[in-house]
Amino acid sequence: MLGWEFPPFISGGLGTACYGLTKAMSKLGLEVAFVLPRAVSAGKESTHVKMKTPADINYSRLNLEEYEQELKNVKFKMIDSPLRPYETAESFKHEIEELIQAKQSRCNVTISSGGADVGQPGHYSGDMYSEIHRYAAAAVRLALQDDFDVIHAHDWMTYPAGIAVAAVTGRPLVVHVHSTEFDRSGEHVNQMIYDIERAGMHAANKIIAVSYLTRNIVISRYGITGDKVEVVYNGVERNGNGLNFGKSSIRKDEKIVLFLGRITMQKGPEYFLGAAKKVLEVMDNVKFVMAGSGDMMRKTVELAAQLGIGSKVLFTGFLRGEDVRRVYELADLYVMPSVSEPFGIAPLEALNHDIPVLISRQSGVSEVLTHVLKADFWDVNEIANKIVAVLKYPPLQMTLKEHGNFEVRKLKWEDAAEKCRMVYEQVVSSAVCV
Repeated sequence: MLGWEFPPFISGGLGTACYGLTKAMSKLGLEVAFVLPRAVSAGKESTHVKMKTPADINYSRLNLEEYEQELKNVKFKMIDSPLRPYETAESFKHEIEELIQAKQSRCNVTISSGGADVGQPGHYSGDMYSEIHRYAAAAVRLALQDDFDVIHAHDWMTYPAGIAVAAVTGRPLVVHVHSTEFDRSGEHVNQMIYDIERAGMHAANKIIAVSYLTRNIVISRYGITGDKVEVVYNGVERNGNGLNFGKSSIRKDEKIVLFLGRITMQKGPEYFLGAAKKVLEVMDNVKFVMAGSGDMMRKTVELAAQLGIGSKVLFTGFLRGEDVRRVYELADLYVMPSVSEPFGIAPLEALNHDIPVLISRQSGVSEVLTHVLKADFWDVNEIANKIVAVLKYPPLQMTLKEHGNFEVRKLKWEDAAEKCRMVYEQVVSSAVCV
């Protein structure tokens, strides 16, 4: 399995999905070798803020000490690479420069960022696309040291690695589409990323899509035949009995509406604020919490100020672990106004914490949830009206809580893992027949 990230260090839904799926596969008795990028840490001694990165984690130790039972059939293999989810070419270039400077200062040597040593540890490529192929070369070397039946590649950055490992080993390739370039960029796609996605999908023996929404995009936009694409919905980790532990902090008479996700074009933060403006015109005792980070953070903060609702919007930055649980417990309603959401795990987590949910109809998770409110992402009037309805009418809020929490229990990672195993069996048996 080729992935980008794994808890306890995650950037978004992909890491959560990889953890839930891999844990469930381990329970089924599937043996998984999980390959992860592992960047050499920039010098932490230069700052009073101690940043923990995947470079600081001994995953094999975590596997033994913390995840011994949950991931007893999983082993982690690290590739020295700074690739990570939701990276852009610009942010990657900046990160590479920092890593090289840090290594030079620690080792007192000159390190090249060119591509001459593609695939060699510590010689990072100067641009993201070259680094993806360096990662692929390193993955091939790891694969030649192991024995396995199938290759499972998560999202576009690992597709070249999946293609390369399949070509060298002759093993079947399954690619998992958690998101496409059309979800992330609308119609203004990055042609190079699209080409990598398309190549991975065409090279794969089977494609796993996280929803029928995503399956339709794969078929219509990438020229894939329908019989090649299987839908496997994500699940959710059960969290106690799902009962709300009660509100804390913030004034008792204030209602809390939560946005939790990356603050990017794909997630529709401007529509959340547009609806917030309309809600505040009829209700004053409401605060809107935006939990997350992303390339639209500054623009979104400025938009809140321009709309005159800056004092009513709280930006928390990226949250993880206990802080995520606490912010869910504070919320009276979770809103996901995504422009294009292949699935959407956060609404499941909200329901799991006994929080009513309002999601965009342009989301894969809307295919599997009935007891939630839905609206078109662009219709800020409808979003605002439904927010007001939940906050003003306790019977509606209670009904959504009770039925939504019951409904989310049906979405289990064990079911997703079993469907993946069925896909594996199909591609392995087909490869044997050939």
